Amino acid sequence: MNDKPELKGNWNFPTAVRFGVGRIAELGDACRELGTTRPLIVTDPGLAGLPMVQEAIASNQAQGISTGLFSDVKSNPIGRNVDDGLKHYRDGGHDGVIAFGGGSALDTAKAIAFMAGQQKPMWDFEDAGDNWKAAQTDDIAPIIAIPTTAGTGSEVGRASVIVNEATATKMVIFHPKMLPAIVIEDPALTVGLPPAITAATGMDALAHCLEAYCAPPFHPMADGIAVEGMRLVKQWLPTAVRQGNNLEARANMMVAASMGATAFQKGLGAIHSLSHPVGAHYDTHHGLTNAVVMPYVLAFNRAAIEEKLIRLAAWLDLPKPSFQAVMDWVLQLREEIEIPHTLKELGVGDDRLDELSEMAAVDPTAGGNPIPAGPAEMKAMFISAIEGRL
Repeated sequence: MNDKPELKGNWNFPTAVRFGVGRIAELGDACRELGTTRPLIVTDPGLAGLPMVQEAIASNQAQGISTGLFSDVKSNPIGRNVDDGLKHYRDGGHDGVIAFGGGSALDTAKAIAFMAGQQKPMWDFEDAGDNWKAAQTDDIAPIIAIPTTAGTGSEVGRASVIVNEATATKMVIFHPKMLPAIVIEDPALTVGLPPAITAATGMDALAHCLEAYCAPPFHPMADGIAVEGMRLVKQWLPTAVRQGNNLEARANMMVAASMGATAFQKGLGAIHSLSHPVGAHYDTHHGLTNAVVMPYVLAFNRAAIEEKLIRLAAWLDLPKPSFQAVMDWVLQLREEIEIPHTLKELGVGDDRLDELSEMAAVDPTAGGNPIPAGPAEMKAMFISAIEGRL
């Protein structure tokens, strides 16, 4: 990035974001700003022992900020992870949460911070109706988010996706105060991501932008954020996959991920509706699953989104702007970064289709799909995605 304008800034969109290479050094300042003297870092087992986490703890300790660590987090986090983390938080006398990692760590951390102030079970706060209004807000812990992947955008979101083990269902837990108070986005923290994870998380960012753009509600601001997010993915994701140490590519993908999560307040759709039950039952990577089902959902929704995709194709500077131009670009991008073409390649068969389809139809994201989709329609998309039929 030395010969380019410096990719660095302080934003409040939708929360306070400190963006730029090296900004992780400001973690202690962020803790002090929030009045946090005994924060708990919540991360995943793979990151817990890496230098980036250990150095963050050591830096805080040197500044008199006693920092704990919890890392018992699954790739598709479950309720038990939140319960265990909450016990760790309370037993350690912590007064804030540092969400450090990819989407699973960030979602778990936000849920722990939220539940620190609650007496009711977490599932009572599923994102349905006005459940969130029943929350006790005084003791919700302050959150600092430090993403280490460029995909979910959970750092700028007000919800967590957690698997309810009793029902094998991914549930969205929501409250406005789950939005982190400060986000530190340091692209250097993503440099060590393997190409396959870079690809899968990058496609998650694309899925968020694409579904938000296609969702029916009127929200031109979200549309504008979504289309620019997709342009950044188009320009920078292949480079980030091929050249993992390219900080310019990493920085732009990190922005695209946050843009996707900012835009999808408008809505999501069947890409996520199909992906959530697959992830809950087969423990597949969320971004990868989104990437696999993406073209099949686009094909299903064509009649409702064709005009929007013509405009999108023009914005992305695709040849002969059309629905097909966008579809061809998605398929070409998936092939270039080695995304599987079918759910079958992820181990998903047709033996649980009825169950998965019922779950997809009632997923909270289903209502945002451009064409209403019940169990029958979800099943048809599942079959296409398993068999690879477009």
